[in-house]
Amino acid sequence: MNIRKISLILIISLIAICIVSCNTRDANSKETSVCKCNECISFFVATDIHYLAPELTDKGEAFQKFMRYGDGKQLNYIDEIVEAFIYDIKVKRPDILIISGDLTNNGEKESHIELAKKLKRIEKAGTSVYVIPGNHDLKNPWARSFKGNENFKVDTITKRDFVKIYGDFGYDEAISRDKGSLSYLASPTKHLWILMLDTTKYKDNMILGFPETCGYLSEETFEWIEECSNMAKKENAKLIAVMHHSLLDHCQVITKGFTLENNSTAVEVFQNCDIDLVLTGHIHIQDISTYEKDEKSIYDIATSALCVYPQQYGVLNYSLKNGYDYNTCRVDIENWANKKGIQDENLLNFKSYSKEAFMEQSYHNFYDKLLQMGKYTDEEMQKISKTLAMLNLNYYSGVKNTNVDEIKNTEGYKLLKKAPPSLLKDYGIHMLCEKKTDNNKLHIPNHQK
Repeated sequence: MNIRKISLILIISLIAICIVSCNTRDANSKETSVCKCNECISFFVATDIHYLAPELTDKGEAFQKFMRYGDGKQLNYIDEIVEAFIYDIKVKRPDILIISGDLTNNGEKESHIELAKKLKRIEKAGTSVYVIPGNHDLKNPWARSFKGNENFKVDTITKRDFVKIYGDFGYDEAISRDKGSLSYLASPTKHLWILMLDTTKYKDNMILGFPETCGYLSEETFEWIEECSNMAKKENAKLIAVMHHSLLDHCQVITKGFTLENNSTAVEVFQNCDIDLVLTGHIHIQDISTYEKDEKSIYDIATSALCVYPQQYGVLNYSLKNGYDYNTCRVDIENWANKKGIQDENLLNFKSYSKEAFMEQSYHNFYDKLLQMGKYTDEEMQKISKTLAMLNLNYYSGVKNTNVDEIKNTEGYKLLKKAPPSLLKDYGIHMLCEKKTDNNKLHIPNHQK
């Protein structure tokens, strides 16, 4: 055999090796999550982590004040909550983790960087991660660190920074990206694709001096969604959507800033694109809403905030045969703390600690609002606040039809019913639901058209 032939054989062999190498999937790559045609793919769905890097707080007076006037976020243990969640993921090994925004407390650059490191550990364990921003994450003028009795401005991030920091978690392997937003299309499986939709409004945050709460989708993004739908239909793939803001109302009393501003257009587009499931966050409560028209349904599942009682996440399973099955699961912080040999009693008994802390926070928030009204005695405010705190606990957990008769018979609820019209009264009455609905569980058959 002459040298020219040997060289040709060698070149062909090298090309073959390269082809094999390019098509061999790394054990830790996202492709390992792709399920076979009739097998089930499993998702964990988390939202509103509001992660605050430990380096940004000494948990001193300024931080305690920030917590005291907050909305129930347990930021004093947020690093531990996230670590326990990572432990759950490593044990249960879902194929995919979806995080639908508000990744950080107030968009601190350091919090984003630290959280991205934790997400990388999740991917190395074999679970693919996909993220989108929430209204707290970008160009946030409230980004702060806490030391002693003072807080200090810290760097926040831009749209470009977000893509760079979270490139490994959706953006780098997206099969399509919207030019005008941080929305993208992912195809983790052959038969189920995910539209990760950026619904946030952050361009004017610095001028306003606060992060905008409202959300919307532009006309250009709607056109892009339709293009993605056409791509999916050609490949016989089903689409689900993920976004931070609600597609449908989850609380009829409080909708402004939470439900998408142009949700009616979004509903129409989604129905035309055969999207029947939307995973959302933002509102911090566990709730499932449904829209039905022309024998077609859209389900909007708002999963409760990971940083707030009861520290739970969604578990979504999908298969061609059975369709979708969704339920919730609490982060097992106590088990994680035990495994780690942690001595902190709050962490070792986190379920009761978290419940009591949330009840106390809710009680004081409601009491302060009643005090501002100036219409009640101290005794009446205590009774009403206690009842509202009980309702709030159930509402956030997705079990607002729990202990209905017991709550209706409290003095606080009777006082609330007799009270003159107010937003607080409407909210309290709304939180009590006698319907036997289960906001922690849903099945959607795959034959729905």
